[in-house]
Amino acid sequence: MTQAALTHPPAAQAPAPAAPAPARGRLLRLSADWSGWLGPIGVALFAGLLRFWNLGYPNAFVFDETYYPKDAWSLLRQGYEGSWPDHANADVLAVPQHIPLTSAPEFIAHPPLGKWVMAIGEQLFGLHPFGWRFMTALLGTVTVLMLARIGRRLFGSTLIGCTAALLMAVDGLQLVMSRVGLLDGIQMFFVLAAFGSLLIDRDHVRARLAGITDGDGDGDRVRLGLRPWRIAAGVLLGAACAVKWNGAMILAAFGLLTVLWDQSGRRGAGARRPWRSMLRRDAVPAFLAMVGSALVVYVGAWAGWLAGGGNGEGGYDRHWADGRPGLSPDTFLGVPLPQVSMSWVPAPLRSLWHYHSQMYDFNTGLSTPHTYQSNPFSWLVVGRPVSMYWEQVPNGQHGCTATGGCASQILGLGTPLLWWTACFALVYLLWRWFFRRDWRSGAVLCAVAGIYLPWFQYQERTVFSFYMVVLVPFLCLAVAQMLGAILGPAGCSPERRRIGAAGAGLIVLAIVACFAFFYPLYTAEVIPMTSWQDRMWFTSWI
Repeated sequence: MTQAALTHPPAAQAPAPAAPAPARGRLLRLSADWSGWLGPIGVALFAGLLRFWNLGYPNAFVFDETYYPKDAWSLLRQGYEGSWPDHANADVLAVPQHIPLTSAPEFIAHPPLGKWVMAIGEQLFGLHPFGWRFMTALLGTVTVLMLARIGRRLFGSTLIGCTAALLMAVDGLQLVMSRVGLLDGIQMFFVLAAFGSLLIDRDHVRARLAGITDGDGDGDRVRLGLRPWRIAAGVLLGAACAVKWNGAMILAAFGLLTVLWDQSGRRGAGARRPWRSMLRRDAVPAFLAMVGSALVVYVGAWAGWLAGGGNGEGGYDRHWADGRPGLSPDTFLGVPLPQVSMSWVPAPLRSLWHYHSQMYDFNTGLSTPHTYQSNPFSWLVVGRPVSMYWEQVPNGQHGCTATGGCASQILGLGTPLLWWTACFALVYLLWRWFFRRDWRSGAVLCAVAGIYLPWFQYQERTVFSFYMVVLVPFLCLAVAQMLGAILGPAGCSPERRRIGAAGAGLIVLAIVACFAFFYPLYTAEVIPMTSWQDRMWFTSWI
C-alpha cells in the first residue's frame, strides 16, 4: 500500500457511522457525572492523607480526650457512661494495658451519640489513640468530600466546590479536630450533611414547581408531598443535637431557611400569596419533618441509658423517677410547670427529663476559669486558640538536635490567612445577599448565624474557640464564592479571566503556604524552640 493510500483513504471507503444520538447523550451525561466526582475525590484523598498520617501520635490523652474516649468505651461495654479512677489514663496507655472501668454511673454533660460514633473506631482498633481518633479522622475526610459536592451544587461550579473543599482540607482547626477524639468534629459532619440534604430538597422542589405550574396561581395550590431529603436533614440535625446541644439552634436556623425557600419557590411558580401559601401548606410539614424526626433521633440516641444497663446499675439518675410521680425541676427555661402527677409518663422518660435539667444547669452555669477560654468576639480572627497538647523536649531526646531544646504542640488554630480572608468574604456575602438578593449567599449566612451567633449569649460561660470547627465548612464556602467573583463571571473577556485567575490563585496559594508553615503545630511535630517562637505571631496564642 502506498503512503498516499495510508494518509488518504479511498473515496469509496465510508467513515465509521456516528453513535446514535441517545448513546451520545448517555456518554455525555456519564462524562459529566465523573467530572463532578473526580475533583472532589482527589481533594478528599489529599485531606485523608493529612488526617490519617501518624494518627496515633501522640500516644497520649489530648485535652478533653481524657473524657470522651473513655465514655465511648463504657458505652460499648455497659450501654451508659461509667466512672473511672484517677489513674485510668496511665492504666489505659500502659503496656500491658489495664482498663479500670467501673459500673458506677458518672454524670456526663453531653448527649451520648458523638461517643457512640467514636466507639466504632474503638470497637475496630481498641482503646488506643488510633482507635478513638479513627472516626473523627474518617468523618473529617468525608466532610471534605461532601463540601466539594455541596459547593458544586450551590454554585453550579465544580471548580468553586473543589476550591472550598481544598480550603477546608488545609484549615488548621479542621485538621486538628479531625485528629483528636473530641465531639465537635463529629457534629460538624452531621451539620454539613444536613445543609447538603436541604440543598437537594430545594432543587427537587424547584424542579417539581417548574414542571406542574403554569404561572396562573398554581403556585398557591400545589402540594409538594413527601420530601425525603428534608426528613433526612431533620434526622441529621437530630444527630447533631445528640452530639452537643448547640445543634438545636442550628436546627432552628435551617428550619427557617427551608420554609423561606418554599415561599420563594411558590412565588417563582406564580403564587399570588406565597407567604400565606407557605404558612398553610409548608410550615407544619416542615416542622414535623425536621423537628419531629430530630426529636425521635435525639431520644433514640439515649437508648443505652434508657435500657438501664445490663448489670442493674444503669446510667446516672436512670432510676430517679422510680417511686416519684412528678417531674423535676418545677420550671423549664424559667417557665413554671403544672404541679400535677405525671405518673402516666414512663419513669425512664421522667428520669431522662430530670437528668436533662441537671445537664442544662451545668452547661449554662459553667464559669470555672480556664487558661485557654476566649470570648466569641475573638473567634473569627483566631484571637485565642486552644493548646491541646504541649511537651518541651530537651536536646538529644525524640530527635531534637537544637541546642535550645524543642517543642511539641497541638494548637487548635485555624489557618490564619484563611480565617482572615473569610472575614472579608462574609462582608461580601452580606452585600450580595442584601443588595443582589443572592439566595446562595443567604444560605451560607444563615448557617453562619445559626452556628456562631448563639455563643454570644454566654458571655459569662467558659467557652473555647475550637467550637467553631462546625463553622469552618461555611467559611470555606464563603471564601470560595468570593474567589469565584474575583475569577470573573461567565462570559467575561479572556483578559479579565486571566487577571481574576491570577488574583484568586495567589490567595489560595498564600493560604496553602500559611497552612504548611503552621503544620508542625497541628500535628505535635518536634521542632526547635526558636521555630516554635517564630510561629507565635501574637502573645494571645501562647
